[in-house]
Amino acid sequence: MTRRGLLVGFAAVHVVHLIGLLHVILFGGTQGDLPLYRLWAMQALHGHWPVIDDPWVYPVGALAPIVAPMIAGAFNYQLIWLVLVACANLLAILALTGGLQRPSGYPAAWYWLLIQILLAPVSMLRLEAFTAPLAIAALVYVARRPVVSGALIAAGAWIKVWPAALAAAAVVVSSRRRGVILGGLSVSAVIAVTVVAFGGGANLFSFMTVQGDRSVQLEAPVATPWVWATILGIPGSEIRNNVELATREVTGPGEQLAGQLVGIAMPVAFALIMLLLWRARRAAAAGGRLTPRFEQRLIVRGSFALAAALIVFNKVGSPQYMLWLAPIVAVGLAVEPEAWRSIAWWMAGVSVATTLVFPILYMPLVDANPIAASVLLARNAMVVGLFAVSISSLWRMGASRRTRALPPASLTATGAVATQS
Repeated sequence: MTRRGLLVGFAAVHVVHLIGLLHVILFGGTQGDLPLYRLWAMQALHGHWPVIDDPWVYPVGALAPIVAPMIAGAFNYQLIWLVLVACANLLAILALTGGLQRPSGYPAAWYWLLIQILLAPVSMLRLEAFTAPLAIAALVYVARRPVVSGALIAAGAWIKVWPAALAAAAVVVSSRRRGVILGGLSVSAVIAVTVVAFGGGANLFSFMTVQGDRSVQLEAPVATPWVWATILGIPGSEIRNNVELATREVTGPGEQLAGQLVGIAMPVAFALIMLLLWRARRAAAAGGRLTPRFEQRLIVRGSFALAAALIVFNKVGSPQYMLWLAPIVAVGLAVEPEAWRSIAWWMAGVSVATTLVFPILYMPLVDANPIAASVLLARNAMVVGLFAVSISSLWRMGASRRTRALPPASLTATGAVATQS
């Protein structure tokens, strides 16, 4: 827990990833999602830009981390990507530790480094490698520098949509929400004006509809009945390959209806969580507890609940989605360590199970192997459990208006967050 120790740990984690990918880097190759990213980058540099020229699966901001590694040419794409990811993670470490000056943030920084190992190789080879550090910095700064926080949230959301959950929590809770909104709108306006100026205005929001008709993905929690129906040999149920989207999906009786139902459940869950946040804020104000510190803690808890809802009520389920939750847990450890310690352990278990599912057991899972499916079931059950814990936490935070001091949070034996009067 020293500055030197943390920096050595930071270097070691990224050197390990570098060594693991050295056989790819030396021959100019790419792994994970990077072959597709590099293809898009090469097409862009040859004049055909996603969003500008065609609808795209990602928000336009994703072009920045996708095209940037081409600075040293296509051959060095993988190497430069890793360097940029290391820089993003350094931003997260500096934010959590106050520029290495706040020792209380060191456990959270170490936890984030641990996640880089537990979720490898996904942690280094997907766009979440950039959005997660941005989310960490945004949550750290939300109470003290709301404009910066809003700008960071917007930057992340224009790469992958999920950081919008942080914006929703901040707008409901923060007394300085105008700053958050100003920062977010400023970044969004620059991006939108740039896209429109280059003729891509019609595709600016194409990421919201371009995959709207896809089926339920294999790893999504809602896919569980059809995964096991396939294993049990129930007629009509199968795990199939979607060649166009390069993903595996489930099919069977009722699968399409389930996909439609979770599509309805997600905005409903979002609305209910925001109502719980408003209720908790109102209770804190009535009890004289509405301090910037309380607001930050409530925003972090609300962000976790909203991000978890995006996973639980989603017909798409990819391993990188765990990088929507892990950065919020890291900030939780920095701002409210006692309340988040057990959650952090559970999240570490979720990360291990996620890596077992992909890439280690993925092909057996595709072949309907019951052991692989059991690991996936356990992972999804833990994610749903964490979502339930987050809802319980928000409910309890709004249950009492009488306590004037910030109630210490504790974790019950089952892992549920509880507030004590």
